[in-house]
Formats: sequence, C-alpha cells, structure tokens
Amino acid sequence: MNHTIPVHTLRALALLVATGLLGACKPNGAPTAASPTPGATDADKPAQTAVALVDGTPITRDIYDFYTKSVAGKAAGELTDEQKGQVLDELISTQLIANQAIKDGLDKDSDTASRLAVARMRLLADSESQKVLKGKEPTEQELRVEYEAAITGMDKTEYHARHILVATKDLADQLTKQIKAGAKFEAVAKANSMDGSKERGGDLGWFSLSRMVKPFGDAVKSLKKGEMTAAPVQTQFGWHIIKLEETREATPPPFEQVKEQLANRIMQKKLQAYVDELKKTAKIEKKI
Repeated sequence: MNHTIPVHTLRALALLVATGLLGACKPNGAPTAASPTPGATDADKPAQTAVALVDGTPITRDIYDFYTKSVAGKAAGELTDEQKGQVLDELISTQLIANQAIKDGLDKDSDTASRLAVARMRLLADSESQKVLKGKEPTEQELRVEYEAAITGMDKTEYHARHILVATKDLADQLTKQIKAGAKFEAVAKANSMDGSKERGGDLGWFSLSRMVKPFGDAVKSLKKGEMTAAPVQTQFGWHIIKLEETREATPPPFEQVKEQLANRIMQKKLQAYVDELKKTAKIEKKI
C-alpha cells in the first residue's frame, strides 16, 4: 500500500527551503551563480542537477534530497513514486511562491530580509554546533560527575503550598485581612485568585524553590508549617498571599531516569566552552 506524506508535514520545512531558494534567485527569477571558491576552475565546480525548473529557476537535486530526508526521514530512493512526486510538487509550489515574492519586491522588505538573515545565521550556527560536538558525546564518567554535581546543588527540601494571586496590593491586603478574620484560604483563593490553581483552592502541589521566582521562594522558605505570609509578596506576576502546608525531604531522581537530561546539559556546556573560546579572539563591538 502506498502512503502519502501529510501536506502539513511537507509544509513544515517550506520556509527553510524557500530561504535557500530565495538566496539562489535574482529579482527577475533567474538563477544566480554560486560564489566561486578562490583558485577554483570551472572543472572543479560540482554539477548541480536540476530536478525541476520553475520559470527558469532550478530546484537542484541537493535541495530535493535534503527536503525529502527532512520531511520524510528517509532518502528519496526509499519513497514510493507517489511520495517522490508529492515532494517535488511541494517544492515547485514553494518555488513558485518564492519567485512571486521576489517579483512583488518582498525580498527587499526589511522584515523579510531580516527573517532570511536570521534563518541563515541560525542554520549556519546549528551546522557548526553539530560539527563541533560530533564524536564528543559524554562518557559514563562525565555523566556520573554531572549527576553528583546536580544532586549536590539541588534543593534538599520540597514544599507544599497554596497561594492567592491578585493584581493589586490593596486587594491582597483586603484578602489577607479576611483570612486572618477567619475566612477559609481555599474559598478566598477560588473566589479571587487570577492563577490557574484557583480551582484547587490555590494548591500548587509539591515543588522545589528553584522552580519559583526568588521573591516567592524566599517567602515560602521563611514560613513554618501552617503559616501564611503576614504581608502580600510581589513578583512580576502580581501580588501573592502564600500559605505553607507542609515540607518534606527531597528525593533525588535515579541516575538512569535523568541520564538523557544530563547528557544534554554536558553537551550544552561543551558548546558554551567552544563559544567562549571564539569570543576570546573575536572582535565584538556592541552598538546598543
């Protein structure tokens, strides 16, 4: 049975391909010669076989193969004839729109030009990152060291708290007085809180302080079991009335459970170290 590739999947990389195609077109839609390599002769330049021409603009075999592998996860040779045709039709449609965009002068639009420049910059940075990190996957020892460091730095206590979030200090003060006068915290939260936890009476469940913004976390840490903040606490989200329900000792997650996250963190550190080295020799001038 032949299976077609969903249209929404094929369109997922349309902008990416359009970016590459736009960069290969002149305003009149004619192909632009690739930038020559210094010292290279015509004989040194690899031939770019076109799988289609759209008003004279070639869709090269390289673009077709890359697009196919990206959206289908397999080489073009592994697709059915129907799927191959679908990929080509999608690329032709994208090129048609790209050509029309150039005719309409959109390649000279500042927003479009900026988007293309950022897309190109990100693609190049991603390619360089992959090259730098290739073959540098973390060893078991590196993973273990990272795990121990993470455990050492993690919160040793977890907190179970409720809160009421409102927009103004005046309202927070009024609600605090109501609760101190005997109103149920949960009922006041359900009636007044702006937070998604309002339906649970402001219940935030169990959390570590590292998950919370600092003013909120500092307030929670200062409370004893069953206590409520004497005065509202302000964060970037608004004004909070906080009640600490209980605490418990935090249990570190098993090594195997977080192994993938540890690997990602180590790879990020290796990439950051590479960037830091580049900065040492780069001439960087900030204008804003």
